[in-house]
Amino acid sequence: MPHSDKSIKWEVDRFEELTLDKLYKILHLRADIFVVEQNCPYLDPDFKDQKARHLQGYAGNRLIAYCRLFGKGDYFEQASIGRVVVAKDYRKYGYGHQMMDKAIELIRVQFNETRLTISAQLYLKAFYESHGFVQVGEPYLEDDIPHIRMEKK
Repeated sequence: MPHSDKSIKWEVDRFEELTLDKLYKILHLRADIFVVEQNCPYLDPDFKDQKARHLQGYAGNRLIAYCRLFGKGDYFEQASIGRVVVAKDYRKYGYGHQMMDKAIELIRVQFNETRLTISAQLYLKAFYESHGFVQVGEPYLEDDIPHIRMEKK
């Protein structure tokens, strides 16, 4: 049963601060969504996790929302947000929007950056536009899934 916004506990960790339990939950959620749900076999651990800050949203002990935050030059030329996921049974409650607001604010505070670049799945274009991102360039395939580059000034 999904919880209200008030019961979501947000945490942010550098890679070296992640416990084994947290890391396992992160990798499980990412594989559940990006590999299993989207039926897309790809190598999720990409050795970029070590450079990222990891924003996690917990409902009780369950990780239900997650994304990676990168400083300028760590993924794209600008700061970036990636691996944005919300557990399937927790979608439609606004947790993705809440997480994006937190991610944008964390990048502003922790990296002193407001310009962001993301590689977004095309079907989520309107979601990211609602957070101030605009499409740059044409759609492209990433792991056989249509993506678009989006930027926020």
